[in-house]
Amino acid sequence: MSELNPDSLHVLEKKVLVYLRENREAELKKISAEVNLTLDQVRRSIEWLKEKNLIKIDITQKRTISLDKEGIKAVKQGLPERQLIKKLEQLGGKSELRILSHELKLSINEISAALGYAKAAKWINVKKENQQVMIHKNNETKLSELEKLLSKMKNSMDLSSFSKEDIVLLKQLSRRANYITETTMKNYNILLTEKGLKVANKTKIDNALESLTPKLLETGTWRERSFRPLNVEAPAPPIYSGRKHPVQRFIDEVREIFVSLGFEEIEGPVIQSCFWNFDALFTPQDHPAREIQDTFYIKDGISSESNSEKLSNNIANVHESGGKTGSKGWGYKWNPKLANKLVMRTHTTSVTVKHLADNIPKEARVFSIGRVFRNEKVTFKNLVEFHQIEGIVVGKEVTLRDLMGLLTKFYHKLGLKKVKFWPSFFPYTEPSLQSMVYHEGLSKWIELCGMGIFRPEVTLPLGVNNPVLAWGGGLERLVMLKYGIDDVRKLYENDLDWLRRTALCP
Repeated sequence: MSELNPDSLHVLEKKVLVYLRENREAELKKISAEVNLTLDQVRRSIEWLKEKNLIKIDITQKRTISLDKEGIKAVKQGLPERQLIKKLEQLGGKSELRILSHELKLSINEISAALGYAKAAKWINVKKENQQVMIHKNNETKLSELEKLLSKMKNSMDLSSFSKEDIVLLKQLSRRANYITETTMKNYNILLTEKGLKVANKTKIDNALESLTPKLLETGTWRERSFRPLNVEAPAPPIYSGRKHPVQRFIDEVREIFVSLGFEEIEGPVIQSCFWNFDALFTPQDHPAREIQDTFYIKDGISSESNSEKLSNNIANVHESGGKTGSKGWGYKWNPKLANKLVMRTHTTSVTVKHLADNIPKEARVFSIGRVFRNEKVTFKNLVEFHQIEGIVVGKEVTLRDLMGLLTKFYHKLGLKKVKFWPSFFPYTEPSLQSMVYHEGLSKWIELCGMGIFRPEVTLPLGVNNPVLAWGGGLERLVMLKYGIDDVRKLYENDLDWLRRTALCP
């Protein structure tokens, strides 16, 4: 390692080093006073010099004991038990408890404590006479050791100046609220190391400049001045600039990917009618997913939205008999009142299916990213509120192979290169697939988006005749894969340390 150049030191470091060269060691406050630097400047210089191994710091502690407000009062007026004894003497050596309590200018707690301490010291006897509690003063009420100690403690005292017996008494006093206070003072003694002495012997305090100012440039006087060398390898404090939450950054990334693939984003309200959240998706009205154990219903919430009579009839027919879809339906009487109930949407598919009903497109590429709500127990992999990615492609000749290619392209753009699909079941798509990606960090396959082609029972009642490719899945799971998180709750704990350390481009 190359020898340290004294000229590279900051002027504050030089001043401290030169002072220590003459004194070898000194206390922090003494350096501040004699070098004419603030304590802050000295502390900063010492930290820099310590990093360079030019000094070492010897820290000693001094513990002092001083009286608190109740202790000061006890010195002036006596301990509560002493006040009790004095009042008993004034009352002839005995008194009824009720009268004694009235005469004493103490709080109820202080009186109770005074009686307890006086009895423990055998200064009093408590007797019951004629159905009254009587307090009798004993003959021996000499000054207690505790009172002697209090009389010595008018000023703050170093803990080391107390005897072992006094320490025991101090513990007794500490059990009484606000009687004594212990203060710990740290003393910093600064010493030069051998390396520090060598550097200090070569150090001179000069007028080297710290920075180049416009005035120096204008006048040209910078040519006549020297500048302090800068250590570009010195550690700098981290700067935590404002940034988006990792989940929001990921949402922006997903949005950009879909837009680059020619998709348009659609949005919808988080409160939906059961009609769009369930019925339009051919979910029967007695399906378990519609129970309150799985879905958040709005109390007394009824949809004010009026769907066309034709659409309502189409949905009713497809549920009851399959309508003109070639299906047998569910074979029950569809109830429009159940369809009008309001829920916190359980998926963004409610937005997608309404978009299809409103626009009846022959061709379309749309996606949505939004919050959804499920009445589930919060665990390391489940949340009550989370985000879902949803999308559809409408076209005359689109196939399941097109959907597989689209999702593969999407995952590749997210950096997930190994993708596969296998047959699955979802209520409103047929055929249906489950997409899987291989995560190198976890060394295993992970289930992601469900996908398939909307069933005729979903699309035909809306007036959409062309095939509709659809997919959807939780966004948080993808975020967890990207940032290497194994507990979804970590994303929303507001852990500032994690939020600051999370790389923008992991």
